[in-house]
Amino acid sequence: MDAPRPVALITGASRRIGAAIARRLHTAGYDLALHHRRDDDRMDALLAELESQRTGSTLELRAELADLDALPLMVADTVMRFSRIDVLVNNASAFFPTPVGHATAEQWDALFSANARAPFFLSQAAAPHLRAAGGCIVNLVDIYAQRPLRDHPIYCMAKAALVMLTRALAKDLGPQVRVNAIAPGVVLWPEAGIDDERQHKLLDSTALKRAGEPQDVADAALYLVRDARYTTGEILRVDGGRSLTI
Repeated sequence: MDAPRPVALITGASRRIGAAIARRLHTAGYDLALHHRRDDDRMDALLAELESQRTGSTLELRAELADLDALPLMVADTVMRFSRIDVLVNNASAFFPTPVGHATAEQWDALFSANARAPFFLSQAAAPHLRAAGGCIVNLVDIYAQRPLRDHPIYCMAKAALVMLTRALAKDLGPQVRVNAIAPGVVLWPEAGIDDERQHKLLDSTALKRAGEPQDVADAALYLVRDARYTTGEILRVDGGRSLTI
């Protein structure tokens, strides 16, 4: 009998970087449990695309990550469908400005819920299965977790918490589970938009003088998942050298 394929659970997988990671891992032979919140059309299209390549290789998980009760159910549904979890990719995120003097408790809760609380509790729920598989966790952090972005203090704090979670889980879940993170730089512009002058300034301050692509992050994810067998607790910057200048 053929050996069972490894399984990856990816949050925020319907679009942008999450979808790129899903496609890259699927091409590499992983079956996928793909989470989204309400992006039904894009998720339907992604599932159809992947299923056309390998029938029975995907599972849709629709959930609100702020609902703590939903997180262990996502893990349980994945195990019920595929009988294992080898990889957890905490990709889902929230990003918006919170200038000092105008920030609210609701904004704090939203940013910390998406960027720190959900990754922790989802990792906790998946940990027994990851240990059994000798698997790994990949968290999507941000270069601004270490060097703050003006007018985004709560976002930066939440991503800094995710950096610390990466290192803490690497120690607590080792030696069975490796835990690493990717810190993208200018890969995709914010969905709310950004003016041309700001775009040019960001690219000019990047050593490679250009934006990256979601595929760059997806390739880094595959490296951490499949090839970096002696790497844990690390933050891999995929930023074109942006962190050298900020």
